[in-house]
Amino acid sequence: MKTESRIFLFLVIFFVVVAPVYAFTTFRLDGAVEVIGTTALILTLLFAAMIWGMLALTGRSTGPRPEDRGEAEIVEGAGALGFFPPTSIVPFWTTVAIAVMFLGVVFGWWLTLIGVGIGIWAAFGWAYEYYVGDYKH
Repeated sequence: MKTESRIFLFLVIFFVVVAPVYAFTTFRLDGAVEVIGTTALILTLLFAAMIWGMLALTGRSTGPRPEDRGEAEIVEGAGALGFFPPTSIVPFWTTVAIAVMFLGVVFGWWLTLIGVGIGIWAAFGWAYEYYVGDYKH
């Protein structure tokens, strides 16, 4: 995970430089700073730092992968990569819930509450996906 960690470290360094420069260049004479762009850049910095930290810590605890070593053979990366469900409608409903919640900010908070309800239903669907239906254990 060294490569991925280095990519996100570069992003963290980039946004540490860019966010203050952006805030300085958008500073007005009346003392106001352009808030939306500055906030977006700071949040992007924090998200990149969070992912970089997770990759750095995970890379230390798991050791080098075949992708991290220059002398690794292709065969070393073979095998199962994880468990993935064959089909599921739950990601669609999760996306609908998020879209309805965001539309609630635009059209009214009552719509956000409906989106939260759909989201709770979708979260339960994702948690209990393998306890009902075709893929029941």
